Amino acid sequence: MTSSLEDADERRPDIETVDSKIVYENKWMKVREDRIRRRDGSLGIYGFVDKPDFVIIVPVQDGIVHLVQQYRYPIGRRQWEFPQGSWEGEHDADPRDLARGELEEETGLFAGNIQEAGQLYPSYGTVTQSYRIFLATGLTLGRRQLEQEEQDLITKAFPLAEVEAMILNGTIQDAGTVASFGMLRLKGLI
Repeated sequence: MTSSLEDADERRPDIETVDSKIVYENKWMKVREDRIRRRDGSLGIYGFVDKPDFVIIVPVQDGIVHLVQQYRYPIGRRQWEFPQGSWEGEHDADPRDLARGELEEETGLFAGNIQEAGQLYPSYGTVTQSYRIFLATGLTLGRRQLEQEEQDLITKAFPLAEVEAMILNGTIQDAGTVASFGMLRLKGLI
C-alpha cells in the first residue's frame, strides 16, 4: 500500500515553471527562457522556441505526387518537400481550412477531398510546434498565390515511386515530408 506522501509525490509535475520570459520574438516565433523547478526541488533553466502549429499536405492524384521546392535559408540550399505552412495571424484556424489554403497557395491545386492522417511533433525537446498531416485527393487546378517569402517556390509532379526513391537516396531530406510519407504508407493511404 502506498502512503499519501508517495501519492502526492506522483501527482507533482516532473517540471514546474517558476518564471518565463521572451528573449526574442518576431511574427513567426518566440524564443522563451523559463526558470524551472524539477521534481527533486532543484532549479534550472529551459530554453525553447514557441511556434504555431502547421500542416503538411500530401497531394496525390492517380499515383502522381505534387512536391514543392524552395530555398531553405538555415541550411543554405533548395529542398523538395510536401506543401506545408501555417497562418501566422490565425493560430486558431481550422487545420482542414489551413491545409486547403496552403495547398492552393503553394501549388495552385484545390483538393476535392482532404483527409487527416495524423499529428506529429518535429522536435518537441526544443519547439512547442506540432504538425498535422493531410492527404489531398480529387485535385483540380486553381490559382497559386505565393507569399513574398515564397517567391522562389516551384512545384513539380512526380510518380509516387520516384518520391519514395528520392527519400531513400537522400534527395528529400525534410523530416516532415519523410515522416508524412511514412505515416501515409503505414496507414495504407498511398
